[in-house]
Amino acid sequence: MIAHVKGIVVEKFLNSLIVDVNGVGYELTVPALDFDAVNLNDEMKFYTYHSVRENAEELYGFSSLAGKRLFEMLISVNGIGPKAGIAILSLGSAEEVRNAIANGDSKFISTASGVGKKSAERVILELGDKVGSASSATPTRHTLNDKDEALDALMALGFQLKEATSALEEIDPNLPTEDRIRLALKNK
Repeated sequence: MIAHVKGIVVEKFLNSLIVDVNGVGYELTVPALDFDAVNLNDEMKFYTYHSVRENAEELYGFSSLAGKRLFEMLISVNGIGPKAGIAILSLGSAEEVRNAIANGDSKFISTASGVGKKSAERVILELGDKVGSASSATPTRHTLNDKDEALDALMALGFQLKEATSALEEIDPNLPTEDRIRLALKNK
């Protein structure tokens, strides 16, 4: 299993990147925001999902662990394969997609390429209670960023996306990452 790749982006085409890791080029299919954020010759780390099917092997890349975990949740839904999962994550940031699922916004999800109304409703039905509550911008609840290092760290420690999100939503995102992690662990 390839957990992540870290190297230099040497090619960009369609929604794929080639990342050179010590002379070996890994082709990664990535969500649109990750693709747009990367420039040639950037050194990047991508969390990866290795899809093995009867006639193909593909590697999917995500700039955040939260994005990868949400992708894994999406493809666990019957009828949502890796291509549809990437299409859904290409609608916005991982946090925006998570919020759409938490809010039951099947119309937003159905705008993804190859995802129909019924598939979008199935995503909402199966994942709505697994992604946590929707973020809001009220003074006591802070909108989480999908590149949030504290969120990634909590998930690396074994928290599910829903648990990590709820543990951090009451904590000021302007605090240092270490403090946010410590407070989230203390409050759990």
